[in-house]
Amino acid sequence: MIYAIVGALVVGLSLGIFGSGGSILTVPVLVYLLHHPDKVAIAESLGIVGSIALVGALPYAGEKLVDWRLAILFGLPGMLGTFVGAWVSGFVAGTVQLLVFAIVMALAAYGMWKRSAPPNFSPVTTDAEPIEPHRAPLTIAASQGVGVGLMTGFVGVGGGFLIVPALVLAGKLEMRRAVATSLVIIAMNSATGLLKHHHYLTEAGASPAWDVMGVFIAVGILGSFAGRKAHSKINQRALQRAFAVFLVCMSVFILARESVKASHAAAPSVSTQEGSVE
Repeated sequence: MIYAIVGALVVGLSLGIFGSGGSILTVPVLVYLLHHPDKVAIAESLGIVGSIALVGALPYAGEKLVDWRLAILFGLPGMLGTFVGAWVSGFVAGTVQLLVFAIVMALAAYGMWKRSAPPNFSPVTTDAEPIEPHRAPLTIAASQGVGVGLMTGFVGVGGGFLIVPALVLAGKLEMRRAVATSLVIIAMNSATGLLKHHHYLTEAGASPAWDVMGVFIAVGILGSFAGRKAHSKINQRALQRAFAVFLVCMSVFILARESVKASHAAAPSVSTQEGSVE
């Protein structure tokens, strides 16, 4: 259980500081440290990250930092995409999902690294040129929402590392408002994905470990509040780059481990086919 507590704390800190990165850590902790089955871990990740994101969004909403227009423009199409992604996941092996997850993790690392370079990423504003927060075209917001949702449903990640940059670049939100809005969208997508994945697990006679999820959620919420308070007091550029390097290492580890598992699973079927020919 110590792994669950430490993992949940890191997940919460990541969501509180960056508005993303939570499920990128949750799935590996559940699969490789707590040894939960891959499909169960993906469902649990959605419930954990969605709950932490929802609670973490409440203080931002109280400060009127959530852009509800963009939350709806991204979130509703995202929920549709999440449902479709979760539906597709029912036709593939868990190992395939984890391999895709590793690729998504590498993309998250790239996004984190890119976000750590403010001059090339974040829009710079001055008093003469203020940010205009309501200029994202409906089609762009909806298409990005669907894309993020597909990924969320298929591999169980919240997608904050894609949502936050999209809100900054397409939605023209400053970073703090983008983080706040991202948390709302993550909660919407995660709820949809959890419902669909739970349906598949029930049909297979399996179920999420609700007690472990409860520990993750409780500790993760504390971590998210701590991360929110630390948001403006830490060197985010250095932290993002360190996190990006860590994600690359984890991505390589998952790719290697799941590739070996997939090759071992395929080997018996190959030998069987050869034997039948003879």
